[in-house]
Amino acid sequence: MITVQDEVYHYNVARWEALVEADALFTRPMLDLDPEKAQAYLGLERLGIPGDLAGRKVLCLAGGGGQQSAAFALLGADVTVLDISSGQLERDRSAAEHYGVGIRTIQGDMRDLSALDDSSFDLVWHPYSLTFVPDSRIVFREVARVVQSGGRYYLMCANPFFSGLTHESWNGEGYTLKQPYTDEVAACYPDQDWVYDRKPAGRRIHEPKEYRQTLSRIINSLIREGFMLTFLSEVRGDYPGAEPGSWAHFTGVAPPWLEFVWQHRPDALGR
Repeated sequence: MITVQDEVYHYNVARWEALVEADALFTRPMLDLDPEKAQAYLGLERLGIPGDLAGRKVLCLAGGGGQQSAAFALLGADVTVLDISSGQLERDRSAAEHYGVGIRTIQGDMRDLSALDDSSFDLVWHPYSLTFVPDSRIVFREVARVVQSGGRYYLMCANPFFSGLTHESWNGEGYTLKQPYTDEVAACYPDQDWVYDRKPAGRRIHEPKEYRQTLSRIINSLIREGFMLTFLSEVRGDYPGAEPGSWAHFTGVAPPWLEFVWQHRPDALGR
């Protein structure tokens, strides 16, 4: 069920359906996995997440495309994928058929998880997508409802300080910050070259429209929802000698992404 159908919803649907049509990098199913490769791809041990997933209920939140869902299913998890794009979900189903595993797919907005029962997941896996909506607090409230007490929430998102900044901001000496560090400030910028192997064909693909989520809002909102932080990583590039003004150089100077693992512990935190 989808009840959130505002301008943000329609923009994201149009963009992601066009990305699927263009076969963008993050819409391509992973069809060469086995359980060992799936473990390495997900990096659960690195994140401090128990690797024994047999029978565990996993929600891939805004994570369609046949990548993480396939990896979790190969490790024996009971997988549900919720994504805004019907095309992305079709790729999850194709990957599941390829491996002979079962997954559940639901088309929906990450801000509305009403199609899912309370306390129904051991792990919510949320790859890069949080910045596609203005208010992260709505998402966190929904995640807190559907994850079990003691369950984990993996979140990868833009590094708030550098949100909206790219290698094209090189000024000859560094990368110039121009936008105010304020929640919900919108930014649009071109897709990076690595998103496509070829020039996109078919319908016009809108630029990413992302909204800054300040670090204080992310952390304090999750604490208020009863989550305890167990892991944090600043994801950066490591390309010695990269040319200043290139994407490779930028990722070493300004880590573009953060990874978190949170455990839902409402009782321990006094809620």
